[in-house]
Amino acid sequence: MDIRNLHNIYFLGIGGIGMSALARYFNRKGVEVSGYDKTPTSLTQELINEGMQIHFEENISMIPDNVELVVYTPAIPSENKELIYCKEKGIEILKRSEVLGSLTQNMFLVAVAGTHGKTTITSLIAHILKYNNKEITAFIGGISKNYNTNFITSEKSEIAVVEADEYDKSFLALNPDLAVISSMDADHLDIYGSKDSLTESFFLFSKQIKKNGKLIIKKNLPFTKELKEKIITYAVDESADVYALNIRINNYKYIFDLNVRGEKIKDIKLETPGLHNIENAVAASAVVFMMGLETKEIKNSLETYSGVKRRFEYIINTPNLVFIDDYAHHPEELKASILTAKNLYADKKITGIFQPHLFSRTRDFADEFVKMLELLDEIILLDIYPAREKPINGVDSKMLLDKIKVVNKNLYSKNQLIEELKKRKIEVLLTLGAGDIETLVQPIKNALNR
Repeated sequence: MDIRNLHNIYFLGIGGIGMSALARYFNRKGVEVSGYDKTPTSLTQELINEGMQIHFEENISMIPDNVELVVYTPAIPSENKELIYCKEKGIEILKRSEVLGSLTQNMFLVAVAGTHGKTTITSLIAHILKYNNKEITAFIGGISKNYNTNFITSEKSEIAVVEADEYDKSFLALNPDLAVISSMDADHLDIYGSKDSLTESFFLFSKQIKKNGKLIIKKNLPFTKELKEKIITYAVDESADVYALNIRINNYKYIFDLNVRGEKIKDIKLETPGLHNIENAVAASAVVFMMGLETKEIKNSLETYSGVKRRFEYIINTPNLVFIDDYAHHPEELKASILTAKNLYADKKITGIFQPHLFSRTRDFADEFVKMLELLDEIILLDIYPAREKPINGVDSKMLLDKIKVVNKNLYSKNQLIEELKKRKIEVLLTLGAGDIETLVQPIKNALNR
């Protein structure tokens, strides 16, 4: 099948962040795009506004008769009526990752992988290149605040920047010229079974780099010996090939110097706070430097980078009240977000609202979640967001609550939350999670402003 010469495509799970970027690609090419998703969101409404036909109930009569290709996400359950119907009809069905691999196989491909950090690094690379007038197509696993979209393209693009997702081994469909690996922490154990199996999958991904390609990898991550000549390391200390130094905070902004393979860039002011974001900026800088950008171009574009929605995103930022929303849903991501808040607001009380994501992840990392949540001064838990999973006996938010030793801890339903917040004196508030906690951000903002 010639992916680039289709006229009608149907997406199962079109509202997913990766699926919607792919749908936008085809829609921009003039292809008829339609699809199903379980829940309407602001993102699906944007897709509808862009001309795509989307419905929210399993209904085979809504699938167009002339569909040439069905694209699906692994989050779609095997018992989905529409998926079963499409298989029975013999319609061509491909995973999102397979389509992405096909679209980018003849482009200069930059692929960013990692259990966390990949969305920010992908959006950073895309922004730096676009800011410097490079013709790119970018598929981002979040909404870039600079461009208010997860998809960036131009007519003459020969460069693709792609977030390479490790879930369901999706990234093994890609063959990058430049690859980034930011982290290999245990995650998705419902898929991989063990951290060793996850690490092996990252090794396989790194072996898919093209013959003359390079791997930009966080210092101290493991890699196989045969890749040694391809490796460029990055870090926030001088042990790596590309590194940040002289890191300081001034007026709630992080400032740092950057050494890119011997060339120095001084006094970079980053709008997105946190050591983890400096690390992300170092990784992105290593990539674009290898693509021929000069140090001045790198500095100017880093300083105009606005971040990704729901990645330490300021919702309220006043001297007396700060409200930050973050997608953090893994213990290491919680650690990065909470410690950044504590570093910036050391003299203030930090309150965190956390919605755990997936029963299996909560079970697998319960003790790690507790350890990170105990960094907060006040803890509010919401019920677990199940996403694609069915409940697991004995695994719930109360299990986490009982383990937490911080005195000021509570478990509320989403319906109770706003009224309970109104009773509190909030100084710095974090909302944390990858589920539907984002739907509470505006109601919380309204309540705090009152």
